[in-house]
Amino acid sequence: MSAVSWDLSSAWTALHPGVLGPVAVLMALAVDHIWGEPAARWHPVVWMGAYLGWAGQRTAPLVSAAGSQQRRAFWLGAVAWIVGALTVWLLSWVAVWILVAAPGWLQAVVLGLLLKPMLAWRMLRDEVKAVEAALNESMAAGRARLAWLVSRDVTELDAAQVRESAIETLAENLNDSVVAPLFWFAIAGLPGAALYRFANTADAMWGYQGERQGRDWTWAGKWAARADDVLSWLPARLTAGLLAGVCGAFRWRELRTQARQTPSPNSGWPMAAMALALDVRLSKPGVYQQNPSGRSPQAADTVRALQLAGRVVGLLAALAGLMAVAFAAVGIAQGARP
Repeated sequence: MSAVSWDLSSAWTALHPGVLGPVAVLMALAVDHIWGEPAARWHPVVWMGAYLGWAGQRTAPLVSAAGSQQRRAFWLGAVAWIVGALTVWLLSWVAVWILVAAPGWLQAVVLGLLLKPMLAWRMLRDEVKAVEAALNESMAAGRARLAWLVSRDVTELDAAQVRESAIETLAENLNDSVVAPLFWFAIAGLPGAALYRFANTADAMWGYQGERQGRDWTWAGKWAARADDVLSWLPARLTAGLLAGVCGAFRWRELRTQARQTPSPNSGWPMAAMALALDVRLSKPGVYQQNPSGRSPQAADTVRALQLAGRVVGLLAALAGLMAVAFAAVGIAQGARP
């Protein structure tokens, strides 16, 4: 057996290359936990939003002209989405390609830093906490804070409905902002996570039925909405399974029934899992009602929802850690062979 050098670079080189991904995930989650979001001027998702805002003004027709431009709006929206998605994928791929020449430990650190903006657990957690804190001050403050999170009209919501909306947002974005980006990172590396984040951002900005800010998005945003549906399909169900698992009550048949109550093919899954885990009713007036036999959520339910979501994030971190250890053990075993 050759002599072992214990400096950082050579030690990493001796490990299995599969260690890189799990360590990058741990790095991204650690940075998110400690520092949260990067400044807006350095945030890739802000850049994506800027592009989508610019392109949206050129794809979605004014409401007054929408009726005669449906086909044109659809194809303009599709082309603009594809151009943006390809750009995001290519830039991410180039970043990874540049990193290949770097030492393994540096690859893991930089890849983790690049992955971090694609997920946003700390920001999501803090915003939901802020809604509950504002609601404890006054109804008006709770509604105003909720308006930062949701696009629905909050002016007539009571305290229970404000909490319902906050818990729904927490459950849905646990998928969109944590589980799904990590899922696609596991499948396709940094380009996969970046592409998902672009698709989800496009859906949030374009995926509307009807008018928004004077423009008709019914056809212009249809491609973006369907792309997000496809990319979120499996992660949404995985998020629901994780939530059901961490609460210790996996009622698949009831979960499937409640998940189908929402118009979205995906958002209903994590929301239904959260509703069943807390035994509360979650609803959007005139649109859907999940777990209708559940009680109205109270302040303690928001706290409990945050705990369950935090357990899911912790479980994902633990899984990444176990994978890193397993790959490291494989690399050490291979290096020990004569």
